[in-house]
Amino acid sequence: MNSQVELKKPVLVIDDEADIRDLMELTLIKMGLSVQTAAGVAEAKKALRNHAFSLVLTDMRMPDGSGLEIVDYITEHNLDIPIAVITAYGNAVQAVQALKNGAFDYLQKPITLAQLRTLVKSVLTINHSSDTDSITKAATSTKQSEVKSQNVSEPGRGNQSAAQERLLGHSPLIAEVRQLISKLAKSNVPVYIAGESGSGKEQAARSIHEQSARKDKAFVAVNCGAIPEALMESEFFGYKKGSFTGADNDRAGFFQHADGGTLFLDEVADLPLSMQVKLLRAIQERAVRRIGEMEEKQVDVRIICATHKDLNALVETGQFRQDLFYRLNVVSITMPPLRELRDDLPELIQVLLRRILRDETMTLSPAAEQALLQYSYPGNFRELENILERAIALSKNHIIEVDDLQIQSFSFDNQRNLSADSVRNPAEENPARTDFQFGHTQIQDYLDDVERHILQQALAQTRYNRTQAAKLLGISFRSMRYRMERLGIA
Repeated sequence: MNSQVELKKPVLVIDDEADIRDLMELTLIKMGLSVQTAAGVAEAKKALRNHAFSLVLTDMRMPDGSGLEIVDYITEHNLDIPIAVITAYGNAVQAVQALKNGAFDYLQKPITLAQLRTLVKSVLTINHSSDTDSITKAATSTKQSEVKSQNVSEPGRGNQSAAQERLLGHSPLIAEVRQLISKLAKSNVPVYIAGESGSGKEQAARSIHEQSARKDKAFVAVNCGAIPEALMESEFFGYKKGSFTGADNDRAGFFQHADGGTLFLDEVADLPLSMQVKLLRAIQERAVRRIGEMEEKQVDVRIICATHKDLNALVETGQFRQDLFYRLNVVSITMPPLRELRDDLPELIQVLLRRILRDETMTLSPAAEQALLQYSYPGNFRELENILERAIALSKNHIIEVDDLQIQSFSFDNQRNLSADSVRNPAEENPARTDFQFGHTQIQDYLDDVERHILQQALAQTRYNRTQAAKLLGISFRSMRYRMERLGIA
């Protein structure tokens, strides 16, 4: 590794224990890196103010403060320096908090040379990617027409464009998801994507990968529910020739294929408990051992997982390991269902039609278009795509009629009226208090009941479309979501 050429700026090591500082300094110097040390938070902040660094390694507990202060300092001052925190074994909570605050990665004591090499390799990838993006943007500004003619997109814009194309729409919900993806792409933090089936969880995972420094490496998508339990270990970690009957050749597993890139674990809730233990170790140690081999080998893999199930509930019932849940759920993204993106439906329908038809032309009859706009889509984007493909196959004369859709459509206005009728009487369902009794009723409880009832009415009238309900109430979507969470409205 030509680290002395690649990392031109020094590495800042922060630890109050002199022997650990010296050991880490010697290890990094052997790797060809220049090193500067600090014995505490105050000394580290001074160094960060006066010098530029390629990487910061900080201990979590120091006499004059916490490593979290260093993470926050770098984030608040927009220093754009990858920072990794060093934690004591078993102290995952602080490491998770550091990642949420903006840390690039974390290491557990005792630190091995292999772990440091993997970390530095990741930093080299990020620095190289940033330099490449800058060079490409400069070249593109002078040769934009040439680049377009060769169908080559610059890394920065190209990946942003790919993310926009994967997650279409202008509603606040999807815009918030895109914004979060852009932030997460800059770090190595594990991501958990929640959402209903067909809501675009894999597209979100691919968008993170395509905007990250790992974009030139493999994106390996795994459906955890589709692998037989007996084959899981060999599929994930690989095996050596002759390790069992039928192992005629060496075979790499998902982790080896994703080395340097991203491993997407779809339907992670379907993993059996026996496999959850092995996955947890691989994530913790950043190393895997093939079946039939004695030694573990380091892998540099970013983990993104997804499921349509409630992982919190599975943890509570003992069906999913809590320690693995904390490892995977450092930062979460919730994909909105299609029924909450009704303002984006016309655009989504036209984009999907063009994608399916390619060079052909086909139009929707007014009745068919109305039916599509009013349908509830329990299967989300996947169902919309299936409906359009089926309708195209059944259509005649290049016109899609309402019967070609084969969906049970209903009038949104009628449904809204029915919903309003069902909640018109406050005393019938979840009534708000009408009489405030001094000395007996708490004013906050009373106001909460009134607010809860109003929110439930708005949600019922908009068929639980939170964006539309917020508009109806004249508040922002963020305010709507906060109020629902505070009042316990599912």
